[in-house]
Amino acid sequence: MLNVKMAFRNILRQKRRTIFTGLSILGGFTLAVIFIGWADGSYNNIIDQFTRNRLGHIQIHKKTYLDRPSLYKTIEDAPRIEGILDETDAVESWAPRVYGSGLAAVGEKSAGVQIVGLDPQRENATTRFDRKIVEGRSFAVARAEEVVLGKGLAEVLQAETGDRVVLFSQAADGSIAQDLYLLVGIAATGDDLSDRMSFYLPLVTAQEYLVLDDRLHEIAIVIDRLNRVDEIAAALSGTIDDPALSVDPWQVFARSFYEAMRADKAGMWVMLIIIVVIVAVGVLNTVLMSVLERRREYGLLKAVGTKPRRIVRLVLLEIVILSLIAMTLGAGLGLGVNALLSKYGIRFSSGLTYGGMVFDTMKSEINLRSFVIPALTVFVSALAVSLVPAVKAARTEPAKTMRMH
Repeated sequence: MLNVKMAFRNILRQKRRTIFTGLSILGGFTLAVIFIGWADGSYNNIIDQFTRNRLGHIQIHKKTYLDRPSLYKTIEDAPRIEGILDETDAVESWAPRVYGSGLAAVGEKSAGVQIVGLDPQRENATTRFDRKIVEGRSFAVARAEEVVLGKGLAEVLQAETGDRVVLFSQAADGSIAQDLYLLVGIAATGDDLSDRMSFYLPLVTAQEYLVLDDRLHEIAIVIDRLNRVDEIAAALSGTIDDPALSVDPWQVFARSFYEAMRADKAGMWVMLIIIVVIVAVGVLNTVLMSVLERRREYGLLKAVGTKPRRIVRLVLLEIVILSLIAMTLGAGLGLGVNALLSKYGIRFSSGLTYGGMVFDTMKSEINLRSFVIPALTVFVSALAVSLVPAVKAARTEPAKTMRMH
């Protein structure tokens, strides 16, 4: 208790020095809280929008389908799996898909295409497909002789809504598939490569065209919370219990995007290190100056029998008290700023592009780690740099110090 009283007395005695040290800790801690909260919010927002708008959080495929896609690698027991998904509370929505390749032609123009068969109602609920239609409309019914082209593909074919599009391909039974479809819409997903190849058909129409019966190539799933992806994927895999199928989180089927996000997020730690160094230098400077100014006091303490370890504890206790006060204030300030950023975000005039999607607003996120990580790093760094001045104070020679002062 005596050490605490002495520490408070020393903190209040040199107000200017105390304010300077406190502001160093307060500023560093607050900046770290805001930066980590904003970085986490921005990354999670990008990941959630990317997966929700295109791929889903989880996908189900035939084993090895992702490594080497094939028309013949299909999900055979789709109705049973769909029933499981409907009964899983964490699953918000799911969308069945089939894929194929072919050659599309409009008049004298032709191009290779990727056939994408989708259920209009479920795809709208899962990835908001209807919002990607930039011209015309989406499919009116689940089965229709209609097609929606990617924007880039429509430009290559010089196609407009109302045109007739011929599609040539090979069906799953080995026969040559050929049919004529009415172009009802043009879609822009934000991914130029995908838009250059995508030939969207209603799911039932695509299954009949490719002679797949009710088989599927993919089921895309959106769940209630992004941070539960691994948990839900594992749970679904256990419930489905089919060794011929794989249930993968987005980190697997969107690996290139995942690796890009990981590399980008590493920059957050670099910034955190810079902030910690700034705080450490500020604390070291002020604590060292404090020790030098109070050498006579430490000399007197040693002269009356105070042990060196008690002097070390006294100096470190001052930093502990000052750090706790500064971080408490910083937590309130950081919480307020992050609350505003989580609501309004930061808008960019030109937008940022990730995975082919453009994001013009980045929002923050209020989470525990944005406070815990800065608290630990700033607190530990402040104590670490204070240890050298504390040891220096403990080694003060009483007789020499008293003569000098």
